[in-house]
Amino acid sequence: MPASTLVLASASPARLATLRSAGLDPTVVVSTVDEPAVVARYGVTDGEDVALVLAKAKAEDVVASDALDEVGDALVVGCDSVLEIEGPDGTEVHGKPADAAEAVARWRRMRGRSGVLHTGHWLVDDREGGSGATVGGVASVTVHFADVTDAEIEAYVATGEPLRVAGAFTLDGLGGAFVRGVEGDPHAVVGISLPLLRDLLREAGVTWTDLWSLPGSAATAAPGQ
Repeated sequence: MPASTLVLASASPARLATLRSAGLDPTVVVSTVDEPAVVARYGVTDGEDVALVLAKAKAEDVVASDALDEVGDALVVGCDSVLEIEGPDGTEVHGKPADAAEAVARWRRMRGRSGVLHTGHWLVDDREGGSGATVGGVASVTVHFADVTDAEIEAYVATGEPLRVAGAFTLDGLGGAFVRGVEGDPHAVVGISLPLLRDLLREAGVTWTDLWSLPGSAATAAPGQ
């Protein structure tokens, strides 16, 4: 099989940190996808569908870009997360808040309640001689939010963190204290499900442990070692 370079089609530092903590060392190539335009083109409204079509669009955008010319044979993974929560007019699907006011309003609806975070994944095997696989899936996690006060919401939003992430919260950052618990893969809340990615790689004929970049491994050994 050809050599495998994992390419992360995302600027998310949390996704990158999660992959690195799992022993992988991906190359980051950020997509230029217009997310609202993609959602409108597909006409999707369900949270799982929105997350999946955006993940697919991001992976395919990077595959089609010139950036991969410098990478060579690549396995490209795109991800996108949206939060689904019941609102006054039915189910609402949210990505990143547009501004601080929206983040505050959303947290006032979320507090003391639960929502479902859907994280879409799409993998494209762009390696010469590879499987040619283009496969995807969604990891959905139920998130239980703490009953935070107005003062806590205002202080949290003022940090800017909720404006940078889908659902306006983090599990691995300042927002961790405002999440009472999760049902499902906690990695998916951070933005990338390691078990799901492993399954997608297996569909492409790639063994997860072959992508490890560990001290002393074949992937990191100096020439001649």
